[in-house]
Parts: sequence; structure tokens; C-alpha cells
Amino acid sequence: MIKAGIVGGTGYTGVELLRLLAQHPEVELTAITSRAESGNAVADLFPSLRGRVTLKFGDPATAPLKQCQVVFFATPNGVAMQQAHALLDAGVRVIDLAADFRIKDVAVWEKWYGMTHAAPELVAEAAYGLPELHRAQIKNARLVANPGCYPTAVQLGFLPLVENGCVDLDHLIADAKSGVSGAGRKAETHILFAEASDSFKAYGVAGHRHLPEIRQGLSAMAGVQVGLTFVPHLTPIIRGIHATLYARITRDEDFQSLYESRFAGERFVDVLPARSHPDTRSVRAANMCRIAIHRPQGSDVLVVLAVIDNLVKGAAGQAVQNMNLMFGLDECLGLTQVPVLP
Repeated sequence: MIKAGIVGGTGYTGVELLRLLAQHPEVELTAITSRAESGNAVADLFPSLRGRVTLKFGDPATAPLKQCQVVFFATPNGVAMQQAHALLDAGVRVIDLAADFRIKDVAVWEKWYGMTHAAPELVAEAAYGLPELHRAQIKNARLVANPGCYPTAVQLGFLPLVENGCVDLDHLIADAKSGVSGAGRKAETHILFAEASDSFKAYGVAGHRHLPEIRQGLSAMAGVQVGLTFVPHLTPIIRGIHATLYARITRDEDFQSLYESRFAGERFVDVLPARSHPDTRSVRAANMCRIAIHRPQGSDVLVVLAVIDNLVKGAAGQAVQNMNLMFGLDECLGLTQVPVLP
């Protein structure tokens, strides 16, 4: 059994990790931390876990994290980089669900995240945890930077086109929408029910911190710098990402076959039949990305639709997928839940 710990277990990502790890056949939950809830039973805060998780929250300073084999950081940006060294030195593998190790250029990271990086020497070592692209590196990693939710949907959606070089790489467009859980479990005016419900808006148009992460990934696929316009939107749903992606075709291909071939064998990417329209509820609570390809009116613009659950394939589920790879387990272990309807 893999002894697993979670730092920061009271947010939406943390409780999603708990849900998945509690039913994983090869995992023993050993520690979960929260300064605010230290000493309180996990199941008292999250009744959905009654009978499945018997742990109490511990203080991060005293929790037995070094006794774990893997520790997940479901914390705000800037926390994992403060604690990763000590855990790695103790032989613990680390999966960070925040952004501390995602962007390889530390100066770029510091610009977008507004703080000095505490462990820049670990950034180069960290494997970027998108298994469909970096499976080999993840298997051998001791530190994994779990991708963001928007970057997961956008990169998977564009992946076959960018790798193939059959579209204009200077003018890609990602128009993406997220449910309010993407903002985290906190009290902020813009995500209050009376503010977010029955409304729909774009935000971060001048620049969103996921933009450099997406550009980095797409540029690595292409082997050249990629131009991307990325516009995120907040939608009045709880969970889900819907990315509508636009690319101008520069070389004709059988694009349906291109996608089906690229993702053949990928258990967590589902290429739908031509002209399908995936919706976010088709992936709710599942570690799945569903993709559909369109070429409206036979034009030179390809439209790709990609949907994921931001808390699962966009966060906790992908983290468990990475853990499975790191420990030589079946990649799908503990992640075969059927999406929840309605």
C-alpha cells in the first residue's frame, strides 16, 4: 500500500483528492493537514466521507508527512515550494497541484505569480504532469507539477494539430469557460451565488496566469514559439471546463483520423464522432477529457471542443493518474468512475 499525505485538505481540490484516494485499492491515507481545522475529524467537515475517511486534520508543522511515500500539495500557490525540499530529501515523492513548478522560466513565473520563487533549483527537475505528453518523465519523477485545469483542456485539445504542424501556430485561439469551483473554496464577492448565478462573463482578458503555462506546453509540442490568444470565462455552474479552440488550417488532413490516431490507447481522452458537441456534464466527477472536431462550412478554420471536470482531470484525478505512473501501477487504478448524471 502507498502511504499518502495531503497538505491543504479543506479546499475543493483537497476533498476531491480525499474522495479518490479513499477508494483507491493501493493507497493508505496517512496524513492530511489544515491549520484552521487541526484536530477536527475530516468527516465532520465533509460528511460525504463518513465511513470512508477516519483521519483527523493535523497541523502542517507536526503531521507525519515524512512517513508518507507521496505527498500531494492541494494548497495555494507558493506553499509547496517552501516545503518540497525537506520532503524530497526524506525520500518522499511530491505532487504539487498548484503552480509552483509548472513554468520552467523562473523569471516568467515570478512575474505572473507576483512572488519570489523559494526553490528555483527544483523547477528544472519537476516533471510536467500531463501524462498524454510526458508519461515517461512522470514515471521516473520524484517531483511532479500537476497542470492547471485550463491548461489541461487547451493543451489536449490542440495537441494533435500542434504536433502535426498542420495549422497556423502564430494565431491559435482558446476561448475557455470554467465553473465557479475553479476559483477555490473561499469567500470572495465575485463567486457568491448572487453574483455568479444567472450571469456569464469573461475575465483576465489582458492576461491570465495560465497563459504562460499553456504557451510553454504548446511551444514544446511544436518545437517553436506558439502564438496564443487565451480568454477565460466564468460560468454559473459548479464544476467543468469547456474549451472552444480555433486554429487556421495550413495543410489539409483527415482531422478526425488524426485525433483518433493520436489518442488511441489513451484511457482518459475520448475523441467523439465527427460533428459531436460534448458537454461538461458528460465528464462530471470523472477523470476524462472528451474532444470533438469541427470544420464549419468547410472553411479553413478548425474548431475543437474539449471538456473536462476542472476538479478531476483538471486537478485531483490527474494527480492520482500521475501517482499511479510514479509507483508503477496501472494508470487507471482508482480512476474508473463513471461520470455523474444529471
